[in-house]
Amino acid sequence: MYLEKALMTPPDIDALVFDVFGTVVDWRSGVIRDGEKLGAERDVDVDWAAFADAWRDEYQPSMDRVREGDIPWRNLDALHRDSLETLLDRFGIEAFTEADKEWLTGVWHRLDPWPDSIPGLRRLRAEYLVATLSNGHVRLLANMAKRAGIPWDLILSAELSGHYKPAEEAYLRAVELLDVTPDEVIMVAAHETDLEAASEAGLRTAYVHRPLEWGSSESRSTNEPSNSTAEIVADDLEDLAVALDV
Repeated sequence: MYLEKALMTPPDIDALVFDVFGTVVDWRSGVIRDGEKLGAERDVDVDWAAFADAWRDEYQPSMDRVREGDIPWRNLDALHRDSLETLLDRFGIEAFTEADKEWLTGVWHRLDPWPDSIPGLRRLRAEYLVATLSNGHVRLLANMAKRAGIPWDLILSAELSGHYKPAEEAYLRAVELLDVTPDEVIMVAAHETDLEAASEAGLRTAYVHRPLEWGSSESRSTNEPSNSTAEIVADDLEDLAVALDV
């Protein structure tokens, strides 16, 4: 089921750009999976669900250090590695080698799509150009897509603007590279702040509901569909294809 708040016919839209973490891929399950694997190998007993949530909680503060000029531009691998060091200390984990830490940081390259993501993207790209627009850097997004078979037409990243979302420059650089006007692009995300910033930059918006992003029993979920201000509200990416008459 979907809620269409503004009519979008195919001639109006040229491209769809997608937030990735949480919207297209399930970051939490991937971190838990690889954390449990490494923990078992190193005999480390940790609540990996709590660890995953704590790592994600460091996501925005780490980018804020770049946004506010405290540190120069660093890609997401570097920021995730810094956050990992903080968390290993917080959780009392001392058994991991430098190679272990590098491997665990790489989990963000190895995330699995939600079940609807690949079929939904395949439907959508039959009519539209589909691209990432993530704070993940280009190599991370390419590795993720190659491993999981995510059918992007191209990979765009905040890295290409030197500004992390929700900075306006990240959205407008993507529009510039697509060689279109902002109102010919739909930003697709499961996070309202991303969509609000995209709308302020002139893009169209579509909200995709991901109630399991933080786990089935986690109170911190994505926005409820009824609260979204996006022009289209969809249950998943296949539902979004229906809303766009694909």
